Order: sequence, then C-alpha cells, then structure tokens
Amino acid sequence: MKLVLLSGGSGKRLWPLSNETRSKQFLKVLEREDGAMESMVQRVWRQLGASGLAGDAYIATGSNQAEMIRSQLGDVPMVLEPHRRDTFPAIALAAVYLYAIEGVSLQETIAVLPVDPFVEDRFFDRVADLDRVLHASGAPLALMGVKPLHPSEKYGYIVPKPAAASADLSSSDAWQLVGRFTEKPSEEEAKRLIAEGALWNCGVFAFRLGMLIDMLIEKQLPINYEELVRSYERMPKISFDYEVVEQADTVAVSEYDGYWKDLGTWNTLTEEIKTGVIGNGTKCGESTGSHIVNELGLPIVLLGLPNVIVSASPDGILVADKQKSPKVKEMVGSRDDEPMFEERLWGSYRVLDCNVSGESSLMKVGLIQMHAGKQLPYHAHRLRSETWTIASGEGALLLDGILRKMRAGDVVHIPAAAKHGMLALTDLTLVEVQIGADLSAEDVREMAWDGKDRASIGGGE
Repeated sequence: MKLVLLSGGSGKRLWPLSNETRSKQFLKVLEREDGAMESMVQRVWRQLGASGLAGDAYIATGSNQAEMIRSQLGDVPMVLEPHRRDTFPAIALAAVYLYAIEGVSLQETIAVLPVDPFVEDRFFDRVADLDRVLHASGAPLALMGVKPLHPSEKYGYIVPKPAAASADLSSSDAWQLVGRFTEKPSEEEAKRLIAEGALWNCGVFAFRLGMLIDMLIEKQLPINYEELVRSYERMPKISFDYEVVEQADTVAVSEYDGYWKDLGTWNTLTEEIKTGVIGNGTKCGESTGSHIVNELGLPIVLLGLPNVIVSASPDGILVADKQKSPKVKEMVGSRDDEPMFEERLWGSYRVLDCNVSGESSLMKVGLIQMHAGKQLPYHAHRLRSETWTIASGEGALLLDGILRKMRAGDVVHIPAAAKHGMLALTDLTLVEVQIGADLSAEDVREMAWDGKDRASIGGGE
C-alpha cells in the first residue's frame, strides 16, 4: 500500500496565525508528551512512522507549501502541483507520478488521507486495513468513516446500506456498502442519520492504482507525468468526491470507532491546546476557557472575558468568541494581504513595516533569521535595492561574485540588479530594508551559488 497525504488549504480559518504560505497544518501549537511543541503535520508524520507507514507515504501539495514541509519534516517524498486546483487533479497527479515515475504496480492499493487529522495512533492501523476491505468487498473504492460521537452539523455523513444480520463489523476487514452521502445536515437530520448507522466522512479512502489510471485514459487525460504537469492548468477544478466517489456504482465503507477530530477552527483547535497562554500574555482567573496565542513581542493581557480566543501575529490580531470563531474565514476571506511571516528552509522572514516612502517608491523593513549552515539563495532584484544590517551572528555575503564576511553591526547596501546571497556561519539575524517600485516575490531571480565559493569560507550544506 502507498499513502498519499493531501496538504492544501488557503490559510484563512485559523487567521491570523495561518496565511497563504503557512496553512493550519504547519502551526506549532500542539504539545508533545516531552513538552516540545509540534505542528499537525509533524504529529501525523510521527504517527505514520510509529505505524510503519511513513516509508510508503507521499505528500501531495502545492509548490508554495513545499519549502514549509521540508522545513518541518525534512526531505520527504512530495508530488508538487504546478497550480492549485482541487482534490481530483491533485490525486490524479499523485497517481500518475506513482505509476509513471515510481513504477508502482497497477494492482497496488493507494490510500488517500488529509495531512492533518488529529487522531490516536490506531487510526493509521485502520487506514492500512483498507487494502483488505478492497479485496473482501470487490468494490473499486473503500472509504473509512468515523463513528459519530454526537450529531454534528460540521461534517459530511456516509450512510451505509442496511448491514446483513450476520455481518461481523468488528474485524479489521469488516465493511458495508454505501447507500448515500449527506453533506453537513442540520442537527435534527444528523440524529436521524446516526440512527441509520451513518458515519462521519473523514476524507480517507482507498483504490487500486489501475482504477484511476484507467479512468484518466477514459477521460483522455495524460498518464505521462511530464505531460500531465504541462497540461495541469487545464484539469477540471473539481473534488475527488464529486468526480469519482459519488459517481461510483459500488463503494465500501469501513468503520473507525476511535478518536478523531478536525482541528480546522479556533474553537476545535483550542480544545487540544494544553496551555491557556502561548507567547507573551497573561489572563486573569475570570477568563475561564479562554486562550491567548501570541507571536508578537508585545504583551497581551486578558481580563474578565471567558471562552474567547485572542490570537496575534505579524498578519493581524483576532479577538473572538470561540463559538463564533469559525466565521473568521468569512471576515478575512476577501482580503488578499501579503503574508507578513514565512518559515523557510534557511529560517524565517518577518515583515516589520511596509509603506509608501515616496510617489513612486515603496519601502519594506523585514527581519531575517537564519539557521547556522543554511544559505539565503543567490539572487537579484531588478526593481529594488536593499540594505542589510547584521543584528547578531556571523555570515558570509556573496555580492556580485565577491565574498565578504560579516558580523554584528556590519551594514551593506545592495543596489538593484546586484547578485547577492548569504551563508550563515552561525545563527544569524539581519534587518533588511527594501526600497523600490516592486517589492513582490515576482521581482526575484535566483541563480546558483558556486560550490567553490562556499568551500573557500568553510560553508556547510
């Protein structure tokens, strides 16, 4: 069995911590048993390793999330979407990659799941059981549904056909045939569905690789990986549920009766955050059930407000009643602000200030923090100049092919079109001031850093 983990998201539901480059699965707000903080994707990958499944797992994601995934998980297998579409194109691309590039057999079972479920370890044992469910049922698709804990309006429901009286649903390869699907019913309707044996749809399903490859051929879509990448923008923007699952004549479903939660909103996420304050903050005893999550240096003090979430980051500040917090996506969904904080392979970048400094010139001040041995890519800007001030640590600046060691207090001006990069010899912090007509990521041209240059200063990786 091969696993495909879908990593996407627009970064709106957990605003302001999440943004276009740092979706909810990358927020380090979950506490491990040893007290260290980890993200949802780090937790899931750790659980996959404990279940013996990580070696057969691939992450399907957009190119804008690739660097964040490598930063948190290391060099894990990824299939990168050249453009954001929907789950059907993403899964099709992953399937073609496995078939055409990895040489996976058409008889191999492919299990697909979100990259960020909050579950206990045995959840992944049930995912592995879907291989046997496919074989036992003979169905082209096998889903995993969660036994509901209560009638929820937030989830979709899988309604099985009535089970045979002799069916043993406790075994690992137990299954039922799906009768129908219902999306986010009212609470009263959810009660009726649960009485019929309905399960929460947790977005986990499996199929034989050959099934999807045959479907792509039938739809006259490429099964050559490079060709599919080139034509990816023309793929239908539709979910796998609508395009495949709900169109199938026969679908089997297997029940998982353990702990499962979608930590997609502040009210559900804070239920799993063990401490009431993360970052610089204080709350009084009357603020029961409230949480402060603060990424800013400024203190937050919370007085007399129970059951609220106060979250602050360089992208903004949220103060919300927890039960109303799911509406944050509606409130900020139309905003197209540039992310003010990004994690990168070499460290992080935080915007400190950004405004107009003249009629035709923009100004941005940023804080760059680099890990020792990491490299800020060698690059150039056509429409802006930069000034770097080293705040702490030591680094090696490569400016138009000339190496220069820099330490705390050093300042360098980088004119427009000048090629420049930095290698951190120690942990390094620098303040960057950009001035120009275009401060966007589009005005960046990367080039190779000559390995001989790095060797001459004792550079690391």
